[in-house]
Amino acid sequence: MPEARLPCAAGAAPGRGRPAFRQEFADFLAFVRRPRLGPRMPRGWHGGQAGAPRHGSQEWLGGLGGPHLLSWVLVLWGINLLVLGPLAASVATASGAERRLDALHLSWFHVVLWAPVIEEMVFRYGLRRPAPALWLLPVLVSAMLMRPSLAAGASVALACGAIAAVLAWRGHRWPWKWLRRYVGAFPLVFHLATLAFAFLHLANFRLGESGWLLLPLLVLPQWACGLVLGWMRVRFGIGASIALHACFNAGPMALLWILQNHAPDLLDG
Repeated sequence: MPEARLPCAAGAAPGRGRPAFRQEFADFLAFVRRPRLGPRMPRGWHGGQAGAPRHGSQEWLGGLGGPHLLSWVLVLWGINLLVLGPLAASVATASGAERRLDALHLSWFHVVLWAPVIEEMVFRYGLRRPAPALWLLPVLVSAMLMRPSLAAGASVALACGAIAAVLAWRGHRWPWKWLRRYVGAFPLVFHLATLAFAFLHLANFRLGESGWLLLPLLVLPQWACGLVLGWMRVRFGIGASIALHACFNAGPMALLWILQNHAPDLLDG
């Protein structure tokens, strides 16, 4: 989607380095209440030139210096560990749901690379690039059904790269009237994409025969994470949302690795 020069976000001071984390958090809360495609966080938000146009490399890498990734990871871990995680566990017990996946046998490649890249591309790349996303979606959805591997990743990357090259060569973009309609529908699109991302994770459970009304509570942690990831994708770029997703997933993997190697009795209990 073509982007014009956008004004600085409220509270941002061009050329003065990164703002306080509380400014990012306030912007996130405002965004969730009223999702909008603009303004993007200006490049001055992370030390660049404010209002500078963003190109392809900036879409993937330009936002990584802006958001306080570690701060967001800690916030999401805290919310999930102290509030949403225990609630989801209680709902699982009450409804008879059991996890399908054994976390102890998941690979780092699957959890920290494959899942963040594929899920962000499926559910959030199209938030700002709806036209090419429609062409890429069949390949990306197929990737969700594949067994994670380097060979599968290479084939998906080649297929997506070929599609992107053809679209760029043909100068493919939506007509202006379609873009205007999309901008108007964006709040609904954003929240539906977030809900779809959350409900996808119901596939991680063997669902019980009772308590179906409680099942949405099983994926409250993914819903909350999806809101933050969607905000970060829109404000900073797809690279930033993939990085946050990967860092968030890496925490439980690291904890399990520590327990396996240093306190296996806790896992057996």
